[in-house]
Amino acid sequence: MEGTQTQALTSQQSPNDGTDDAPIPCPMMELSKDAGDRPAPYFPQPGDELPAQPEASMDPIGPWATGRATYTPKDGLTGVRPVVDRNSVTKFGAPQWRAHNLKFFQQSNEKIQAAQLAISNAKRCVQQSYKQADKTQLENTDHLKNRASEVYRWKIELEHVLRDITEEIEMLEAERRRVKLSLSVLTVPESIAGEFLQLRSKRLESDLIRDEVEEELTKEVALCSEIRDLLGRTREQIEMQLIELKAAKARMEVDWTDKAGAYQIDTFCVQLKNESPEILWKPGATRFPAEQSTPASYEHYTRESLTDAEAARQRSANLRSTLKAIFTNSIKDLRDQATRVDLALGGKSKLTEEVCSQLEKELLRVSVLAKFKGKSFFWCFCRHFDCFQCLHELANTEKAIEELRHSARGLDCAMKVAQTRLAERLRRENVENCRDTPQFALVEEVKMLNERTSAMLAELKKAEETQAALVKVRGDLEREIVVKRKTLYIDKQRGQLLRSFYPSATTLAGF
Repeated sequence: MEGTQTQALTSQQSPNDGTDDAPIPCPMMELSKDAGDRPAPYFPQPGDELPAQPEASMDPIGPWATGRATYTPKDGLTGVRPVVDRNSVTKFGAPQWRAHNLKFFQQSNEKIQAAQLAISNAKRCVQQSYKQADKTQLENTDHLKNRASEVYRWKIELEHVLRDITEEIEMLEAERRRVKLSLSVLTVPESIAGEFLQLRSKRLESDLIRDEVEEELTKEVALCSEIRDLLGRTREQIEMQLIELKAAKARMEVDWTDKAGAYQIDTFCVQLKNESPEILWKPGATRFPAEQSTPASYEHYTRESLTDAEAARQRSANLRSTLKAIFTNSIKDLRDQATRVDLALGGKSKLTEEVCSQLEKELLRVSVLAKFKGKSFFWCFCRHFDCFQCLHELANTEKAIEELRHSARGLDCAMKVAQTRLAERLRRENVENCRDTPQFALVEEVKMLNERTSAMLAELKKAEETQAALVKVRGDLEREIVVKRKTLYIDKQRGQLLRSFYPSATTLAGF
């Protein structure tokens, strides 16, 4: 670039490039001097400042004086009267002519010196201008390189964050699909528990109770509903987080595109030189658009984009961690509840089988007692020795009834004693009629005797009712056996078969 400028400068130089900057005197004035350093005849001579002494004067009247004689005031002072003819008018003298010649030569010399000085100044200005232009261009090239490197640094950082955001979006999308699949699988245990509850609602009469199995099944249905609500809310949070991540990604992609374009433009500007064919005149390129950003706002915008994107990615990672904990706890709770249901169902089935077996034995015993009711004891003993224990228990019951009747009457005397004591103590007068300890003890005795008498009478009544309802119990036992067998059919055959389709933990986790 400097070589091109130097060449252009050389083409404008004059042949006197090797001389100094001092002005060159007029060549005609140098040549007009003779060997004795006397001035040329047409230049002022020594003595021109004195009045002129003509050798011969010309009369103003004569054949040569064809006009009117005139003179200048200066000539009048010197005594010169010019002769005016028809061809010329003599206004100046020879000294004035020579002074006039010197004036023009001096003026020419000044103009030549001014031209030489202007050429020298022009050369120096051109050299300084080209030098300053080269320096400024190099400085601006360095500025453009620094700016391009800064834009490239931000672009690379945006690329890294964009890659992280893209990976986070993919992982969150996978979690969303997993939650969706888990919600669809969750309908299986919920349907199993609900259908089992409906089956158990068909149990007969006395077995239609709210037992442990029903409570555990109800808890299982509530747990499934709670987990469904929790996963539903989590899915909504995932969708909102996906929207936030995609918005941050779109903003960063726009910013990255702008920076990529800016980096390409700055790189192109760095490569431009004076010999580049792409340089053109660009009128109005020095304007400052109103929407231009400042370096501070540029850095703030980029940092804000990176900060928002990183915050969104961190919130997404926290949400995935929370979802992992939700899956772990939910699956554990579901499997534990399913285990409790199975244990309760197994225990209830075993207990129902035992009750059913005992009821069948009791039915056999009651049937024997009902069959031999009203017949003699010895006849029954002779024909059915195995029923001796049942008849013995019946005899004991009748004996207990009789004893209860005598015992209830035996408490009457004790009651009379206590009531008599209380009545006598009420006859005390004035302050002696005191609520003392014997008073409270006698009242408690009467209360206790009333309770014991009532209890014995109640037991007596129960024994009589038990004896009278022995035959009726047999029918109830038979019906209860049918109820238990129905319950066993529902719990063991239908319920356990239904529970065998309960999904595994891996399926519940959405895999």
